[in-house]
Amino acid sequence: MSQADTTTQAPPAAKLSLPTLTTMVVGSMVGAGVFSLPRRFAQETGVAGALIAWAVAGTGMLMLAFVFQTLAVRRPDLDAGVYAYAKAGFGEYLGFFSAFGYWASACVGNVTYWVLIMSTIGAIAPALGDGDTVLAVVLSSVGLWLFFALISRGVKEAAAINRIVTVAKVVPIIVFVVLALFYLKPSVFADNFGGADYAGSLFNQVKGTMLATVFVFLGVEGASVYSRHARRREDVGRATILGFVSVFAIFASVTIVSYGIMPMAEIAELRQPSMAEVLEHAVGTWGKVFVSVGLIVSVLGAYLAWTLMAAEVLYVAAKDDDMPRFLKRATAADVPVPALVMSTVLSQIVLVVTLFSDDAFNFALDLTSALTLIPFLLAAAFAVKIGRRGPRGRLAIAVIATVYTAFLIYAAGLKFVLVSFIIYAPATVLFVMARKEQARRLFSPGELVILAVSVAGAALGIVALAVGWISL
Repeated sequence: MSQADTTTQAPPAAKLSLPTLTTMVVGSMVGAGVFSLPRRFAQETGVAGALIAWAVAGTGMLMLAFVFQTLAVRRPDLDAGVYAYAKAGFGEYLGFFSAFGYWASACVGNVTYWVLIMSTIGAIAPALGDGDTVLAVVLSSVGLWLFFALISRGVKEAAAINRIVTVAKVVPIIVFVVLALFYLKPSVFADNFGGADYAGSLFNQVKGTMLATVFVFLGVEGASVYSRHARRREDVGRATILGFVSVFAIFASVTIVSYGIMPMAEIAELRQPSMAEVLEHAVGTWGKVFVSVGLIVSVLGAYLAWTLMAAEVLYVAAKDDDMPRFLKRATAADVPVPALVMSTVLSQIVLVVTLFSDDAFNFALDLTSALTLIPFLLAAAFAVKIGRRGPRGRLAIAVIATVYTAFLIYAAGLKFVLVSFIIYAPATVLFVMARKEQARRLFSPGELVILAVSVAGAALGIVALAVGWISL
């Protein structure tokens, strides 16, 4: 049998060390988002609001990181963390939604990487625009399927490449922070402290940055998602915390030092990747080129990590009979090819949708964050559920993580909640397929209620798009 032949028998999982798991977390978090932070924050808030936003986001995401660490230790029987925790805590249908939502967010997030790459090259090739032209979509599609071919070679090879790329891409970000500190103008920094006239109240400023902070921290759960590959189960939690601590200071620093280079109103108008534009203002053209090259390396590495995680979630859900059987097939090289194909196809569809968006990058970024919030909320709530039988400290951490995630859903706003329903509701077809394969009743009474809510939300979202209440 050739390596390309598939089988429903699960091959032995490739085993990954603590350093490799940690680089999976770092590689997942350090991607497109960090290079967009200066503009994203300048559009919403000044230095004071940014400091508060990072304090809130850092605390909330650290609590989520602790949640994933605790759950990895207390429930070592659960693989593909985010999905498995939702199912264990709240039943198969919500577990299915969590798996699908997390998978969909990864696929949509992958689109932001290609949009940002094309936007970066678009600075010297105007035909690519801001990454949302027909040519940009065609070139992105080629890259999408080339990576499919690479990942199909095997998990070990892809993970090894990710480990190398993770080191390479952190260097230009650190160089940016150091140079920005050297060229920082105290007077400009002071003028940006309170925010510009367009920023609104401090609460609204902080609220406006929340989806951006969610996006850059996506991946903190990366080791948990890939837990079946860990050599030692305790490494999952360690990699989660090490990865989070490694990148938090970098993200906050990139944002804050940018306020000392240019007035925030000017930063808010920069093209993406705004980090490159900020450094160009400080040191000249070479700074923009340097960051742009680092961005492409970073984004391709993050794309690799997220594609691996997206396929992994579908594969494990299928193994647990929560997705159709065809998704549990894997090659002898431990690659779940049907899940990988499905992931690549969804990214391809969203790439085409960006042609109809007013701001392709920000739309894909915010939708990615919104789709992830339901799986995160269910995982945190599961930690609360089991935390009632453990130390109070663990319960407090789980409660804070749950409240923080609920606040993020509020901060996302009605637009992205409705668009998320449009994506979630049709996914029920896969759930029905899985139930029919097992000759089981399609829905319990409680699951029918969840179905009704999701369908109603999707219908309202479609109507809102059709009449112009919301737009892409």
